[in-house]
Amino acid sequence: MAAKKRILLADDHAILRSGLRLMLSSQADLEIVGEASTGTETLTQSEMLQPDLILLDLSMPGLGGLDVLPTLRRLAPSSKVLVLTMHDDKHYIQQALQNGASGYVLKKAADTELITAIRAVLMGEIYVHHSMMRFLLEDVLPGRDSNSHADLWESLSDREQEVLRLVALGFTSAEIAEKLTLSAKTIETYRARGMEKLGLRNRAALVRFALSRGLISSD
Repeated sequence: MAAKKRILLADDHAILRSGLRLMLSSQADLEIVGEASTGTETLTQSEMLQPDLILLDLSMPGLGGLDVLPTLRRLAPSSKVLVLTMHDDKHYIQQALQNGASGYVLKKAADTELITAIRAVLMGEIYVHHSMMRFLLEDVLPGRDSNSHADLWESLSDREQEVLRLVALGFTSAEIAEKLTLSAKTIETYRARGMEKLGLRNRAALVRFALSRGLISSD
């Protein structure tokens, strides 16, 4: 039996943490290994526990979630960070992803999509609900040279383009491998090579690129 994925809850509301603990502990493959109510506690617990995933609130006493994200990357480099917040604002989303978060979920949708988001992030994906994709599109700088984008995209092989389209649509490497009848390792190679050619660092950047060029729809 595979080891359970270890999760740290970082939120200043004890009642919310209790509800999250109850919900997540009901999943056979997940376990809560610690809790933090401030940004400082989050850093301390993350360094000590090295959890697989940190469920991070942005609004906490003292250091907020956005403040601790850069330090978390240093103290717990292998831990994934999933932001769980009330802030439905493009600047928060952009800053969170740019500073190392792997996902962004609103508290009002936690009961319906949190488990899905956690599983996606643990599998190495970037999770942002489709209703907030428009914010990522707005992050594409106005006036950027579309011809340059076209040249970059056309420099990819047909298979690299095919794989990156599917990645941008949210498919995992395993799902793409099954769809294209290839190994997951081969898919990862195409993905890494294509991302390098485009100069993109993560899936969030790939989604912005794909939306800006009409390769995928924001609907």
